[in-house]
Amino acid sequence: MAGVIRRAGRSYSRFLETLNAKVGESKVGKYFKLEERNSYFTQELRAGTATFLTMAYILAVNASILTDSGGPCSVNDCVPLCSNSFYTDANSCVAAGFSMVAPTPACKFPPVNPGYDACLTIVRKDLIVATAAASLIACFIMGVFANLPLALAPGMGTNAYFAYTVVGFHGGGSISYQSALAAVLVEGVIFLIIAALGFRTRIAKLIPRPVRLSTSAGIGLYLAFIGLQSSEGVGLIAYDGSTLLTLGACPREYRVSLAPVITVNGTTQLMPGGSTSSAIMCTKHRMEDPTFWLAVVGFIIIAYALMKNIKGAMIYGIVFVTGVSWFRHTKVTYFPETPAGNEAYAYFKHVVDAHRIQKTAGALSFKQFNQGNLWVALITFLYIDILDTTGTLFSMAKFAGYVDAQGNFPGQYFAFMSDATAICAGSLLGSSPVTTFIESSTGIREGGRTGLTAVTVAFYFFLSLFFTPLLASIPPWAVGPALVLVGVMMLKSVVEINWDDLRESIPAFITIILMPLTYSIAYGLIGGIGTYIALHLWDWAFLAYDKVRYGGKRPHPAGSDSSSEPAKVPNPEVEATEGKL
Repeated sequence: MAGVIRRAGRSYSRFLETLNAKVGESKVGKYFKLEERNSYFTQELRAGTATFLTMAYILAVNASILTDSGGPCSVNDCVPLCSNSFYTDANSCVAAGFSMVAPTPACKFPPVNPGYDACLTIVRKDLIVATAAASLIACFIMGVFANLPLALAPGMGTNAYFAYTVVGFHGGGSISYQSALAAVLVEGVIFLIIAALGFRTRIAKLIPRPVRLSTSAGIGLYLAFIGLQSSEGVGLIAYDGSTLLTLGACPREYRVSLAPVITVNGTTQLMPGGSTSSAIMCTKHRMEDPTFWLAVVGFIIIAYALMKNIKGAMIYGIVFVTGVSWFRHTKVTYFPETPAGNEAYAYFKHVVDAHRIQKTAGALSFKQFNQGNLWVALITFLYIDILDTTGTLFSMAKFAGYVDAQGNFPGQYFAFMSDATAICAGSLLGSSPVTTFIESSTGIREGGRTGLTAVTVAFYFFLSLFFTPLLASIPPWAVGPALVLVGVMMLKSVVEINWDDLRESIPAFITIILMPLTYSIAYGLIGGIGTYIALHLWDWAFLAYDKVRYGGKRPHPAGSDSSSEPAKVPNPEVEATEGKL
């Protein structure tokens, strides 16, 4: 039996070697430069699989966040209700002598009107498809034209800004969902023009060296921070009212949600436009969450496989934890015996679900472009995307080993063009801005070096159009360990920073620390660049004064040679040492 298994294993290995050799010699292999970049076909497939598994959560999470904005649903979707809530249909209501009440704007807020809730259900499915389609388009463009192993999808952070600040919960803001989509489209067009003219490449090179070097480490900590939280990770980090952060990992029944409140005339009430958080605060029983300890097992599996250079390490850990979490009636199930858990399990059992977008595609409106709030949102989207995606692209290219001494990397022009194009495509489908995902580092760690990795991710997003119930059911505690370990590997870039020079180390540290703590790559870059400028202002001012007054040539004392370097003081000990070396 053992001999049969060994022979089957050797046959399979020979098959893979033959397949990789043929693909490498084919037009496809030469186009993607597989041999030139020291990669092969199955390695790229494995890298794309790892990247997709770590970012598949975006399908459900992005749709949920954007659905909170209400999408195109309005008061018109609300249905009249009986003045006596005991009666649920119009005939019995009128027969009992009560009247039907026309819906008001309050029908969009809890208790949500059944008609509005039905509209939200359709919108959520629309947005799952829109997320998958926008990501598919973006990854395909990145892979085929830029030939880089980078995946794209609607960005976390900008989607929350879109839903809760610009549009507001269930449309409670000053800008409609349709107008916000139009702002994203215009921002994407501006972004595309900037990229087409080559300005984004110049912007990337304007980022100071210490900030560029520290961006990769900052993103690594940002990834690890995401992986340690409860909403998108293992739940080890929780909220604390006094220190902001503390130890968590308590069972889900001991977690509470938080909401922003204000006091008006002595009355405490929810802040207008504020959003309720997910369950991020532990009341008791810290470190007793079974899903956390399952995540620890996944972490050890991935870490051990990485230590032993086992290919597919990330995939093994994610698939193991996900498979265990899909069993119901266990303490680690992703489908608990709750209304939300039952609903998620019912959707999971569909396995295949091909939904056609009904409400969000093409739902753009330019009617509110005369309002200042819309232009503020547009400019905010633009500067966040410029800084965020530029920093992410550069750090991922550096992580893959592509960045040269001049700060260039192959395919950078089309890389900058691809995410700008994806923003436009996403807005037309109904989604918030698309960006390069930092989870791409997972695939790079698995050996992804060409655009075939991105094309593989695009293929998975295509499959997700039909298998969304399965992919949307990957639990966050399955993805969290992989994100933490990728963060570990991305921290190695700090060794290139000159920590002895405070003018370099301070901006680098500010960049690194702000990214995870502000939950934004853009804010980290702004802080690092701002600090760098502040610390160099005096030197620049002095040089400018020197240039204006002396033309850049400061006069030297009489008898000195202005063209020579300062005289070197002989040091016999140093010279003797140099002579030996």
